[in-house]
Amino acid sequence: MENTSRSRYSRDAWGFDEYHPITQNGSNLHDAESGIGFMIVDSLDTLIIMGLDEEYKKAREWVANVLDHNQDTDVSLFETTIRVLGGLLSAYHLSGKDSIYLTKATELADRLLVAFDRSESAIPAAWVNLNTTMASHRYEISVAEAGSLQLEFKYLSHLTGDPKYWERVEKIMLHIDKLEKFDGLAQNFLSISGGEFIGDWIGIGALQDSYYEYLLKQYLLTSKTEPMYLRMYNESIAGVKKHLLRRSIHSNLLYLGELYSRPYDRTNTKFRPKMEHLSCFVGAFLALGSAKIHDSNSEENLNISKELTHTCCEIYFRQATRLAPEQVYFYTNSTESVLDNGFSSSTENDFEIMVGRLNLYLIEIPEWGWRIFQAFEQYSKFTEGGYTEIEDVTVIPPKTRNSMPTFWLAETLKYLYLLFEDPDTDLLSLDKYVFNTEAHPFPIFVPSKEIRGEGWSRQ
Repeated sequence: MENTSRSRYSRDAWGFDEYHPITQNGSNLHDAESGIGFMIVDSLDTLIIMGLDEEYKKAREWVANVLDHNQDTDVSLFETTIRVLGGLLSAYHLSGKDSIYLTKATELADRLLVAFDRSESAIPAAWVNLNTTMASHRYEISVAEAGSLQLEFKYLSHLTGDPKYWERVEKIMLHIDKLEKFDGLAQNFLSISGGEFIGDWIGIGALQDSYYEYLLKQYLLTSKTEPMYLRMYNESIAGVKKHLLRRSIHSNLLYLGELYSRPYDRTNTKFRPKMEHLSCFVGAFLALGSAKIHDSNSEENLNISKELTHTCCEIYFRQATRLAPEQVYFYTNSTESVLDNGFSSSTENDFEIMVGRLNLYLIEIPEWGWRIFQAFEQYSKFTEGGYTEIEDVTVIPPKTRNSMPTFWLAETLKYLYLLFEDPDTDLLSLDKYVFNTEAHPFPIFVPSKEIRGEGWSRQ
């Protein structure tokens, strides 16, 4: 899979941020003149982990001699942080501290800081121009975008000894903690100018997922030295159990829905039985928390983790292609007609394989991962090389899309590789590493007082 995917990208689109297998060409994100590194940098650590030395050497040469972030283009603060900054930082560690990666990471981070410094509140701008150092004028940012920068910027402060990166992202978390939540659950958007919650939805899928993921992982990355993040994590999980967990009527599957709930009017809160594929990370997320936090909730959380992972695999296996749709709706009463044994695939939006979002690394039963792997091979593999997204996973033959996302190389293939590795090798042990939301592993560290300061606590 890795060789097939990378060889076609290298042949047809080397240096571009995205690859289009059907037309066999590449394109850059955000109208950039040249690649920002979304494809090459995002998959550097995959090459290192798999021992693909020649491919890695070529990628490193591109980073050293071609990659230039001084481009007059607007980029997403969130996507650039988790993919490019995260990829550079992970490559720095896994390469044995090759200085080119830390240099490039620092240069990029300094350009991204304008998103924080030009904001009127503690909440950063969602987009920033890498050349003009101007922040976008959008008035909102999702809570996932604002709350999923912390691992990368904190680790960079640890490596450089410069607290400015740590301070910017810590400020976000301190601010969010002070906002009124719904039993630990955040709204889907934040106002950039005022910093308050806006938006009408609460869930753990798109726009919110990695915010909750990073509550736990911030606590783990800094060697459990920041207890506030453990408190925020526990509060949010309690809210998830109370408001978002439900069972399907016909199949008794445990699933995660979402709430329509305005921050200024909780009297009209309504539950919607829609589960997004992005929410499948919660199974691995709770398993990780149960393994690393031994408290009175650990056993219950682990059981929920197993059931949610089972549900997510059922969502895969009950489709004609055995590949998951972007979202499904569960039936809420027995009078509704039953399609697909208890849930229906969404027809509101086009379907696509959100490859890589299911954290296969933590699935207890490797056979499930193997079945998903076989489905990718059968339906997503393009005859001329590379792998494509799928337009509709409920029909055979499926219609394909002319796109191979960067997270296919950065996340999916990496997690599949780790899932089937020899367990005795202990490669990237979760006792030593924390993976960011784009599957880039960072080593666990103890932050110095010089970069962390006194920390923070609730007043």
